[in-house]
Amino acid sequence: MNADQWLHAFGAELHRRRVATEDVRHVVAEAATHLRDGGGDPWTVFGTPDRYAAAIAESVGTRPAPRPGPVRLHAEGITKRYGRRTVLHDAGLTVRAGQIAAIVGANGCGKSTFLRICAGVESPDGGQVTVSGRLGYCPQQGGTDDFLLPDEHFVLVGAGRGMGRATARRAGRVAARQLGWESDQAVLARRLSGGTRQKLNLTLSTLTEPDVLLLDEPYQGFDRGTYVNFWDQLLRLRDEGRAIVVVTHLLNQLDRVDLVLDLTPATPGGRP
Repeated sequence: MNADQWLHAFGAELHRRRVATEDVRHVVAEAATHLRDGGGDPWTVFGTPDRYAAAIAESVGTRPAPRPGPVRLHAEGITKRYGRRTVLHDAGLTVRAGQIAAIVGANGCGKSTFLRICAGVESPDGGQVTVSGRLGYCPQQGGTDDFLLPDEHFVLVGAGRGMGRATARRAGRVAARQLGWESDQAVLARRLSGGTRQKLNLTLSTLTEPDVLLLDEPYQGFDRGTYVNFWDQLLRLRDEGRAIVVVTHLLNQLDRVDLVLDLTPATPGGRP
């Protein structure tokens, strides 16, 4: 485990112990600066990530775990077939306000299909989905228009909630800045890099302050700093009472979520 991997594990341990997000960012940045300026092996300087995180948590204190609120998303018996191939069979998930759920599984097991069904973009062949409150959806691909500026995207999406043009632009820029992106440049979406375009996609899904946020591997193309900002944002939204569902293949992040739905199909012997 190199220094970057140690810092990542350290940050994850701080989050698991419910240290405030701002404190996590500050402490990890201090540790990174110390290692960069002074050199040395983090295992020698700080010890194991879990023990150092425990000491930090005791020093700075932790946030109380939010009590889950009312059910915001309930999906049951979801079945989907394409021709003779059954992609989903009797899948279900219940997420309450103040919870993050991760959908995991092997490639082709129906993760994105399940999320599209929850978003109302696709219809199931069986089962039903109930959503309580406003819904935001960030697809893995698409969601932006090639020939619109970022500000124009904000105005268009904001109009759906009755937001004025100036208010929508301001809200979009603030949300983008939380991902480390200054979105006020007059650049068409088609000329943005893949990672920046995905930041725009993610910003649009949170712009209307949804009660339920559905995210399909939204971090594609993110650098490490933006990826950290992304998880910081999710934890903040969870603590504000949002219900969040994120499709992910990064199993090392599952210590940050409250629920896990594994869609990997069972083998004929009944074991996953």
